[in-house]
Amino acid sequence: MNASEKRKPISAILNIAFLGLGLVILVLLFVFKGSLNTVVSKTIKAQAGEDLQNHVAMYVDSAFNYRKNGEDFRITFLEFGAKGCSACKMMEKEMEKVKNNHPGEVRVTFINVLLPSGQDLMKYFGIASIPTQVLLNDAGHEVFRHTGYFSSEDLDKEFSKINP
Repeated sequence: MNASEKRKPISAILNIAFLGLGLVILVLLFVFKGSLNTVVSKTIKAQAGEDLQNHVAMYVDSAFNYRKNGEDFRITFLEFGAKGCSACKMMEKEMEKVKNNHPGEVRVTFINVLLPSGQDLMKYFGIASIPTQVLLNDAGHEVFRHTGYFSSEDLDKEFSKINP
């Protein structure tokens, strides 16, 4: 047996080992995606800087603190996404349902993370992936967060838990 014939079985074993390792890594990423998302979210928030955090906190307080600004909304539903994202497009229908089912109760706001105005809010809230839904109570404080598609029925369940 020459040298090239000896390398073929070793090469096949290495290919199978790398494939197996890749599958294990994918499974681990799927299993721990929530934890990874939390870590990345905290990192994004930490990198935002104190000036940005203070500036956006003032905006969030003035826009979404209904106790202070006198608006009658009970909940703010922030949808972080982008126009080209397929899961974000699915969330557009759910946002419309929420608007129609909770007029005057839930303020629905889409934040395009690709626009400069959306970037600051994305950093402030530590949005690591899209679509992400953030619910704020009537004082403008975050009370719920979900990443990925989330139906209006599931949102309704979360709404019922906030300031009942």
